[in-house]
Amino acid sequence: MSDFTPADLPRVAERIPYLYLEQCVIKRMNNALVAADENGETQLPIATIAVLMLGPGTTITHDAVVLASDTGAIIVWAGEQGVRHYCSGSALTGSTRLLEQQARLVSNERSRLMVARRMYAMRFPGEDLSHTTMRQLLGMEGTRVAALYTAEARRNGIQWHGRKWDARGGAVNIALSTANSCLYGVVHAAITALGCSPALGFVHCHNRRSFLFDIADLYKAEYSIPLAFRLHACTPSLVGGIARRRMRDMMQDGRLLERCVHDVSTLLSEEPDNEDTCSVWTGGQRYGKAGRSWAPS
Repeated sequence: MSDFTPADLPRVAERIPYLYLEQCVIKRMNNALVAADENGETQLPIATIAVLMLGPGTTITHDAVVLASDTGAIIVWAGEQGVRHYCSGSALTGSTRLLEQQARLVSNERSRLMVARRMYAMRFPGEDLSHTTMRQLLGMEGTRVAALYTAEARRNGIQWHGRKWDARGGAVNIALSTANSCLYGVVHAAITALGCSPALGFVHCHNRRSFLFDIADLYKAEYSIPLAFRLHACTPSLVGGIARRRMRDMMQDGRLLERCVHDVSTLLSEEPDNEDTCSVWTGGQRYGKAGRSWAPS
């Protein structure tokens, strides 16, 4: 076990968005992580990193994973070019209040639509969405994204032949997949740091990362889409690494983690909760303190 407590750790909004590593062995040395490769060893400030992204050829020890979890870092095992990834991690908060609020909102059709409208209102400022149906919102978003792709292609002087999810799609599609993968990792870190579930989505559903996709979609038009089109002239075999580094810098400069924490809390109408508490349900809307005897006196 590590010596860290939640009070010792930086808030997720204050962390480095992510660190990408490949072709190395990551091990634990006391309360630090060390990455070893043919060039030697490099110490990793794991307590200040939101997402540790591990690419091909990476090995990590059990003790290193335990330390990453204890410090609240999310580990992402990324596939080649970042097209696929697998996440694990733990929340920086021990409270479930925001998770319970998320579950209540998603379980009722009216409140679920209310949150979905809030999400789309962030993408359509000034629009009155108070009476729009879910199908209308999806149609508006589809039109917006198609127009965005067309505008970015025109701005960069290229032809756009549609979204493809493999290497045959060229530099733009590879960069878009890689940049989105980085975005998903950072959003996953923010969601779990607040104690929310990545699976309980309001727009997306039936996937363990549904809420993650809901939140990431708020930022693609500002981050991953314009970046991918700017990298259209890059060599396809190199564009993935360039996209990762550019996304990291953009997200850090734009304080995306801090913004994401605020947006999730606002969408669920709660304040960020870092309190590590536990209560017992005593019936109705009443709660009592855990860790005490409730035997009749």
